[in-house]
Amino acid sequence: MAERGLDLSFPPCLHLFSAFLAMEPTHILISLARDCGGGSVTERVQSFIWNHCISNPDGKSRMPYLKSFLKKLIVEVESQGLEVLDELYERFAFYMTSLKDDYSAKANTRIVKCISFLFPDGCSDLPSCPKTRKLVVPLQCSLNMLEGDTGCSIWPSSLFLSEFILSHPELFSNKSCFEVKCIHLPWESAVGSELRDFLPDIILGADVMYDPLCLPHLVRVLASLLDSENSDTHLCSEHCNGIQPGSKARNADYSRGSDTCQGEAVPDDGPNTEYACCASKEGPKAFIASVIRNIDTFNRFLELADEANLSVEDVTEKFMLFDLLPYMQSYNRLSIRLFTLTHL
Repeated sequence: MAERGLDLSFPPCLHLFSAFLAMEPTHILISLARDCGGGSVTERVQSFIWNHCISNPDGKSRMPYLKSFLKKLIVEVESQGLEVLDELYERFAFYMTSLKDDYSAKANTRIVKCISFLFPDGCSDLPSCPKTRKLVVPLQCSLNMLEGDTGCSIWPSSLFLSEFILSHPELFSNKSCFEVKCIHLPWESAVGSELRDFLPDIILGADVMYDPLCLPHLVRVLASLLDSENSDTHLCSEHCNGIQPGSKARNADYSRGSDTCQGEAVPDDGPNTEYACCASKEGPKAFIASVIRNIDTFNRFLELADEANLSVEDVTEKFMLFDLLPYMQSYNRLSIRLFTLTHL
């Protein structure tokens, strides 16, 4: 690919900048830098890196990462027989001095990684596609493994689930979703009455099938949330305003994301007629993205789900996803499966 105007409108440069914000492994940044220069990290590519990535770092917590990136960048440029910008040498020397005792790396144990979802051409008609064709999500992560490994990396299944949601907004429009905001709800201690208060249309989960000891609690929580019989009666009484017993709704428009069920009351067709707003809606559904790391653990999950009258279906191939993370070479989408769960 021939080098052209190096700015954020040039896809390889946008990918390099996005990978830098996401703190992708530094060897990936070098690979993307080569793409920007048509195979070489030219002076123009170095200037782009300096202007967009190096000259305005967002605090000391990124300094170890920047030091590592600059070291690999300088070695790459020198190995190609090219000149290294003086600014890059000087900044690397500054990091060498500032981090000689590694104090900053130890003092700053949390960092903000920015994940950029880059929408392709042709998605402008989708409600989820922003006008800028880019959606940036900041995520706070830990750099200290002693704090636990949950927040030390971005799990690939969460990226897959994010791409799925952004690629298919029609599945989530006007729906009440469980696990979108932060609620302290331990699986092992959550009681049925507490769970039924949420009444979700959709449950989202990423890499939740990892610990055999947790699986019984996970399945119990899912079964309670997905049991439409527990929620239908409450929903009909709370939300189907204006639809009286002995009537059914014509042209009803209802979802749990709405406050009421709007419809025209018409005469009852018989004693067994159900309200259209309640009968026409789908039951709750869970979408769970997961890497199958241990087949025995996964099979145990399937056994427990079957005992709890939950249907589990692999729908990975049924949905086409936009490639919204083309710069993230460390993200292997092919290793992830998407499952739907419903109550039988």
